Amino acid sequence: MKVKVGQIRKVNGELTASDVESAQALGRYFSEVFIREGEYKPEYSEDVNVEAGFGQINIDRNTVMKKLQKLQMDKAQGPDDIHPAVLRNCAEIISKPLTMIYEKSLQEGKLPDDWKVATVIPIYKKGSKNDAGNYRPVSLTSVPCKVLESVMKDAMVDYLETTGFYNDCQHGFVKGKSTLTNLLETLESWTRILDEGLGIDVIYLDYRKAFDTVPHKRLIDKLRGSGINGSLLRWIDQFLLDRKMRVQVNGSLSDWFKVFSGVPQGSVLGPLLFLVYVQDLPQWVTNSIMMFADDTKLWARISTLEDGQSLQRDLQQLAEWSKKWLLAFNPAKCKVMHIGHEVKTSYTMTDGDSIKTLDTTTEEKDLGILVTRDLKSQEQCIQSAKKAQSVLGMVKRHFKELDKEDFLIIYNTYIRPHLEYCVQAWSPHLVKDKVCLERIQRRATKMVKEVKKLKYEDRLRKLGIYSLERRRLRGDLIEVYKVLSGKEKVNKDKFFTLAQDNHGLRGHNQRLFKPRCRTTVRKQFFTNRIINQWNSLPQEVINATTVNIFKNRLDKTWKDMGINS
Repeated sequence: MKVKVGQIRKVNGELTASDVESAQALGRYFSEVFIREGEYKPEYSEDVNVEAGFGQINIDRNTVMKKLQKLQMDKAQGPDDIHPAVLRNCAEIISKPLTMIYEKSLQEGKLPDDWKVATVIPIYKKGSKNDAGNYRPVSLTSVPCKVLESVMKDAMVDYLETTGFYNDCQHGFVKGKSTLTNLLETLESWTRILDEGLGIDVIYLDYRKAFDTVPHKRLIDKLRGSGINGSLLRWIDQFLLDRKMRVQVNGSLSDWFKVFSGVPQGSVLGPLLFLVYVQDLPQWVTNSIMMFADDTKLWARISTLEDGQSLQRDLQQLAEWSKKWLLAFNPAKCKVMHIGHEVKTSYTMTDGDSIKTLDTTTEEKDLGILVTRDLKSQEQCIQSAKKAQSVLGMVKRHFKELDKEDFLIIYNTYIRPHLEYCVQAWSPHLVKDKVCLERIQRRATKMVKEVKKLKYEDRLRKLGIYSLERRRLRGDLIEVYKVLSGKEKVNKDKFFTLAQDNHGLRGHNQRLFKPRCRTTVRKQFFTNRIINQWNSLPQEVINATTVNIFKNRLDKTWKDMGINS
């Protein structure tokens, strides 16, 4: 739900008196975070990777037309006032002249001025609504430029994947990876360490305005080092150069502000450019690291005080990386979590000219999931149920009753996602936690007029939906299929080991070995709790060639077994 921007506290401590003043105050604040790079000596010469690199993109009309036809018509237009609905409805006619413009822009490395300006919409995060620092700037840029960016991004991603550029630690904006794969790999490592009887120290790192402070000269240098060159690199250089922005608050606009650094949040190329910029970060540390764009966590096994010293050395290395590449961490928001041990190790980070001791936390929001130092899911269940109940309450205030079709649309779109976001990483095993989640669906199904007086199981059957517990099992099995079939771009050997008797007569040919576990948290984690159910599936289900076929065959198998809820 969007929060209306109200009064903003100005530098002198006074509150703004109008939307124009609020827009101006936010624009001034957003522009102050930009950094001025100064002189920089490139690490890569212009001759590097010229022959083996990637410097030219072929634009064809069919590709442009397909991109236009996929535009979302409910999205906002940029400062040029060209709405995506117009481009989509006129895709066949406008694709030819647009293709010619795109080709000329790439060949000459030049962009129209309208493609280099942005209207910034401030999105409230948390904290005081009067504090400009609690708003995230999201840029509305030219939609025709976004179409070209999308074509360029596809080509660049294909090239970078082919050259093996991506680091296994990075899960953000990478094909076949997601917040779920990030959390699963992380918790797989942590639960294994705990099962070995060791502890873990985790450093949750926080950048200081990461996307807005990427220095352009260094970014272009890193792109050149990755193999991007020629007219493509020149175009990106011009795309970043001499940009301007203005802030919009409730329809009122600020003055224009110059953009000296950063990648535009809201652009298509922005996330990819940021990934390129931070791609070498894992090479500077010796301990385990996991990244999702700018969300980064670093950890080490801990059994004695000395074990934390390597983690401290990694923090010092990250400070050197930050100094070299001008992407600053914010030590005041970096946290350390001690998991599974009582060795009170403290860690420090450089903050300008001073040294900051990192605060200790017992719980942390990690990619939308509440992680506690005991790695139990109780608090996450409570938070998920609370969010879902809040939305359900809003629905009840607007609709006294719903028919089946309307209920399924509203419930599946607005309520159930809160109960199932990345649930494979935190699925509850205690009855009280399962009941906490299931209670929301019980209440929701009573809104359907024709089934409200039936028992819960009968309501589910009439509505054609599973219980949440059954859906969690289904989701686990689907995720195992994605991992084993390579649909998820993760190392499946990190998660599962094939059983040695797979060539025998019992079961299917993808049966998994189930290891013994010492701790409950390890026993109940995704990679262990699902093995028995996976091994019991028929060969026909395992042989599915796509995720949808796997889902359909799994549902049919359960239906044949009489499992309907």
